[in-house]
Amino acid sequence: MASVNKVILVGNLGKDPETKTFENGGSVCSFTLATTDSYWDKEKNQRVDLPTEWHNIRVSIPGLAKVAQQYLRKGSQVYLEGSIQTRQYQTKEGDNKYFTSINVNNLILTGSKPGEAPSGVVSEPSVSTTSYNPSEGDDLPF
Repeated sequence: MASVNKVILVGNLGKDPETKTFENGGSVCSFTLATTDSYWDKEKNQRVDLPTEWHNIRVSIPGLAKVAQQYLRKGSQVYLEGSIQTRQYQTKEGDNKYFTSINVNNLILTGSKPGEAPSGVVSEPSVSTTSYNPSEGDDLPF
């Protein structure tokens, strides 16, 4: 049986990204991301926001980590795709603790401000896309 571990989130950064560099030359950029769902309450005729969810985000792909560190700031809106990873560790007291994070493999800057990079797709590896122009005839791209 096949399994899938994929997460898609659109939210706002809760803090500026922090980058840690390792002795082997690798680095990891991390930040928190807030997401909030809502629904329309017909009886009250208003939108109701559900509690905010906070996600721990890790970007370890070198090009994406550099873009995240350079262009993202607290409050920035971002679309990201990745996978869930839960790690376990023991405290000094011997208690088992768990830490869940999202490992990013695709990042889209969705809310640029003056002086920041324009909105756009940033991903590694690159993804090819096919566009459809109805004036080119009846051949569909699929």
